[in-house]
Amino acid sequence: MTAENASAALRYKEIVGLARGSAENLRAWELARADEIERQLADAHAALAAAQAQEEKMRERANRWWKMALHNVARLNFVEALDDPQPVTTARPQYLERYLEEVKPSYQELVQAVLGLGWRAKR
Repeated sequence: MTAENASAALRYKEIVGLARGSAENLRAWELARADEIERQLADAHAALAAAQAQEEKMRERANRWWKMALHNVARLNFVEALDDPQPVTTARPQYLERYLEEVKPSYQELVQAVLGLGWRAKR
């Protein structure tokens, strides 16, 4: 074997070694990325479940407020109750607490208005 052939063989072995190392590095990166994606997916599923539970809780709360308002308005025979409220798809979830803070004062205003319109208020 000549020196030229020996250096070519060494260079070939070096290239094959680098390719094998690169393939192993790529495989390790792909496995780590797959694990990361699995964790992100699990976190997303958990966040979705929490959001759905919160949505259901808020839906029940809104329906409770609505039923209380209907109960107060039912005493007034000249007021016709409308259909149950429908979700507002343009509402922003980050403002949920602000929306909820507006419900109680509005309900109290309704109660005061109903009391003011009732026959007992005319005494």
